[in-house]
Amino acid sequence: MDGFINLYKPAGLTSHDCVTKIRRWLRERRVGHGGTLDPLATGVLPIAVGRATRLLTFLPADKRYRARVRFGVQTTTDDLAGDLVTQQPVPHLTLATVQAVLPEFIGVIAQKPPAFSAIHIQGQRAYDLARQGQAVDLPERSVEIYDLAIRDWQGGDFPELTLDVHCGSGTYIRSLARDIGQRLGIPATLSALERTASGGMDITRSLTLEQCYAHCQAGDWQLDPLDHYLHHLPAVTLTRAQAQRWCYGQPQDGPVQASPWWRVYDEQGHFLGIGQRTREQTLKPHLVLADPRSAC
Repeated sequence: MDGFINLYKPAGLTSHDCVTKIRRWLRERRVGHGGTLDPLATGVLPIAVGRATRLLTFLPADKRYRARVRFGVQTTTDDLAGDLVTQQPVPHLTLATVQAVLPEFIGVIAQKPPAFSAIHIQGQRAYDLARQGQAVDLPERSVEIYDLAIRDWQGGDFPELTLDVHCGSGTYIRSLARDIGQRLGIPATLSALERTASGGMDITRSLTLEQCYAHCQAGDWQLDPLDHYLHHLPAVTLTRAQAQRWCYGQPQDGPVQASPWWRVYDEQGHFLGIGQRTREQTLKPHLVLADPRSAC
């Protein structure tokens, strides 16, 4: 089986747990996911099956989240899964005060990832080192936040702000929650997170694990096609002769536009793979998914 699954990850499972279930149900070893979600987070988790695993890096990079930030609380993990570091009521905090600083977090910003994250440090995950009690100080890196939209505000001793976040790849929403609090001079942590879009997949079309299992048992599971989420890339159609040479690894006269990556099709509309534009204006095979003896 080859294709993608727009999976809704439930709370309490890791992204790898979801992959393991899909592997077992489909009896397919080649299953991967695009973009890790923390165990407490829910929402869209792109799943690739078979040859689709080779296309994960070509999925759209932007993501959307609905996040809830709790003020007056700080934890070791920057969300409610961690140990409490400090807690202080902030009943004086108003929505207007928070709203005034949010524009500072839109655009390309410097962000320090949480100590409890999946980033590798000398061959080990940062969260493994943090759990061992080692000090983890990850360097800041540039991330991009396209938009922040306020959805709800609940006042009180520990006010909560609900935000819709549209951001680029590599953005940590836990860090965003922490940093908003630091800008205001008060503790803050992420209290809930749902990813509403990722890899071109939208939450309104997501399947739960229960639905996936039911389809698998019924034998009617139709995966989304290999090129279903790649339409942000331009496409080129090759003649039969060109397609056959391209599938054998030979560059062909290609498009003149500046896009470096292209979806490649034959004249019958079969998806052949991903081509790379060269300086010489040729289309070099980068990822060939078709068998040159048949599909071409």
